[in-house]
Amino acid sequence: MTSNEHWPQHNPSGGQRYGQQPPWPGQPLPQQANPTWMGQVRPDHYRAAPANSFAPAAHTVMPPALAGNRTTMGVMGLVGGGGFLAFASLFLVLPYLVGNTGVTGFVIGFIASLIPLSAVLLAVYFIDRWEPEPKRLLLFAFLWGAAVSISVTLLIQPFFALAAAPPVGMDYRTFAVTVQAPVVEEFAKSLGLLLLLVFARKHFDGPVDGVVFAFTIAGGFAFTENILYFGRAIAESSTPGTDLAVVFFLRGVMSPFAHAIFTGATGLILGFAARRWHTGMSVVAFFVGLAPAMFLHSMWNSMGQDFLVQYIVVQVPIFVLAVVVIVVLRVAESRLTRQRLQEYAAAGWFTPPEVEMLSTAGGRRSAVRWAKQFGRAPQMKSFLRSATQLAFTRQRILSGRDVPAHQLDEHRQLAEVVARRDAVLR
Repeated sequence: MTSNEHWPQHNPSGGQRYGQQPPWPGQPLPQQANPTWMGQVRPDHYRAAPANSFAPAAHTVMPPALAGNRTTMGVMGLVGGGGFLAFASLFLVLPYLVGNTGVTGFVIGFIASLIPLSAVLLAVYFIDRWEPEPKRLLLFAFLWGAAVSISVTLLIQPFFALAAAPPVGMDYRTFAVTVQAPVVEEFAKSLGLLLLLVFARKHFDGPVDGVVFAFTIAGGFAFTENILYFGRAIAESSTPGTDLAVVFFLRGVMSPFAHAIFTGATGLILGFAARRWHTGMSVVAFFVGLAPAMFLHSMWNSMGQDFLVQYIVVQVPIFVLAVVVIVVLRVAESRLTRQRLQEYAAAGWFTPPEVEMLSTAGGRRSAVRWAKQFGRAPQMKSFLRSATQLAFTRQRILSGRDVPAHQLDEHRQLAEVVARRDAVLR
């Protein structure tokens, strides 16, 4: 691979489009600027993409001055603080788990809990493939869910019990299961989402990111909670094998995504708030998003003797609806990527065939297969990832949110895209 003629279907480094000024004159909002309901742009925020001033891609290298990473002090502080809180939480969570399950129950519960956790994390992987979130933030989300939110729940529950009493006609156990647990647990989990939105807002682009972070937090929370339930089934039963199988079927097979769907509702609403970044709006969205999460959680915990009927009639449709919402979000995200990259194409950074390749799942798969023939699959994946990040950086710029900071990111990412294309073609 020494020349551009090997690039599938087009020549990305040459052609008359490079270096041209975009056709948009800078006044009316272009008709296709808002390709979906997600990420709407106001006319006063719209601006043309910068023209390509680089040399042809095959001869371009990324300037060292622009090659820094995107880590910010806010993200570093968030991850560092989250790691410290997770470590400190272990001193509360581990004794609580072992005290309720015994060592044998804890070990078996831990191993069994890995199975439903794997299902949730696999879902996160598929949802997040289009524009992957930084692994350090996903690690923060998981640790928050698995350790910190559990600790917060254990600390808050006694105060909630003192502050709120069951209504007349409801016993305390029912109140604890249907009111206290949903309120306290969803607050504890979603607090991690709010911290991500406030301190890592560069990476919290919209509802898809909100769902990804929410699923990761909820997966961690359910993992620790499952250790407790599975371990108790062993420690407190005269027939531990049978009881463990029943509990595992209910929690690990029938409802591995229950917590993910609850907290996902909050993540979805926070994600829409992230599109119109404002600190006050984020706090309001946090409390608004808690309402459906708590409601869904309460509905689940309220299912009694007619559990199977309610599960089929209510919970299965909710799960199907969640899947549909995620698919719709992914389609909208793909269309938004296409539009933003088309605007860069108008400024000379991409050719139209490249945009098609970069903005469709089929095009991406074909590109990776093609690059694999020449041993360039990792470089192609880096190019695809960089182009997608660039599209979302442009969306942040057009939203009017932290524009100068994001324009610096845009400048670096444009150089990065050119360099990574060159790495595929050389």
